[in-house]
Amino acid sequence: MTLGEIGAFLLVLVIVFVLGQVWFHLVESVLEGIRRRFFRSKEPPAWHPLPEDNDEKKD
Repeated sequence: MTLGEIGAFLLVLVIVFVLGQVWFHLVESVLEGIRRRFFRSKEPPAWHPLPEDNDEKKD
């Protein structure tokens, strides 16, 4: 392979990577919009809350 062919191959890989990133962010933004529209609830509650500190209970 010549240096030009290697450069062209790397350029194609970079273009594929950039297009993949754009597609990923486009799909994620659409899904986030759908989630916001149908599921208006905020963050889910914590699975298990941390225990309170003893210092805060004394005050």
